[in-house]
Amino acid sequence: MGILTTLLRTVTWWNGQTLNTQLYTWRKGVRVGEDAQGNIFYRTRDDKRRWVIFNGESEATRVDPDWHGWLHHTYKEPPTEKPLAHKAWEKPHEENLTGTPLAYAPAGSIRHAAPVERRDYEAWSPE
Repeated sequence: MGILTTLLRTVTWWNGQTLNTQLYTWRKGVRVGEDAQGNIFYRTRDDKRRWVIFNGESEATRVDPDWHGWLHHTYKEPPTEKPLAHKAWEKPHEENLTGTPLAYAPAGSIRHAAPVERRDYEAWSPE
């Protein structure tokens, strides 16, 4: 690990875990599991604190709903021990893509290169 990487980890939290988080995890963390995105979940031995070390950018919407419930003490057992039952109509979890090029843009949005021809609207023009 280079000096620049170490410096970034010391002063920023959005590039992954900070140095303090890494030390706390090393000293008091018990690894509980990992989700499909590679995020790793920890707890303290007495289970009073729970946290996640993100695989990449620290973005809260990258945590699956199952793990989110465990992190916030909604569920006692993590999804690795007691997986939640999912309905057939449930879609897989997606992170929030707002503000990214992959965000949803409806027809007629200025983000589309070619405008959509509309038949239900007639523009006003002065006489």
